[in-house]
Amino acid sequence: MSDGTLQTLITGCLKGKRKSQEKLYQRFYPYGMSVCLRYTDTEEEAIEVLNDGFMKVFAKLETFDQQKPFQSWFRRILINTSINHYHKNEKHKHHQPIEEGNQVADERSILSHLSYEEMIRLIQDLSPVYRTVFNLFVIDGYTHEEIAEALQISVGASKSNLFRARANLRVMLKKNSKIACKV
Repeated sequence: MSDGTLQTLITGCLKGKRKSQEKLYQRFYPYGMSVCLRYTDTEEEAIEVLNDGFMKVFAKLETFDQQKPFQSWFRRILINTSINHYHKNEKHKHHQPIEEGNQVADERSILSHLSYEEMIRLIQDLSPVYRTVFNLFVIDGYTHEEIAEALQISVGASKSNLFRARANLRVMLKKNSKIACKV
């Protein structure tokens, strides 16, 4: 989609045109799902967060600086919506106990055999707090200070949760490699 076409869609959305909103939704749905799936347990939950995010986009579109990339602005809204979703559902979820595991000797070779979908499934298997901290730090480039502020936890808790998320992923990768070796 060219910048002119995107600009036309944004202008249409600002005027409240449903067709423009529908086209913008269709254009950014796949990208939005890829972001939301990293922060949620299920596809249904990701769709809920994505739709909430689009509602915020349409409600706040007049605040978008059209001199900057739309996708970055959209991504920030989805991440914030995911964080809000996490806070809303945090009390209903339980933390997973950390499993002790040895360092996987050849992690890189295991990772090279995983598809994007398999890696997302592994990340989704983390507890909500581990998954959220892992995504914010490793994938989205937040600092521990930013994560602590967003999630209303201490910087130390952010670092600890990242460490535990990585440890859990190592255990899952090790199990995955044993399954792959048996096949």
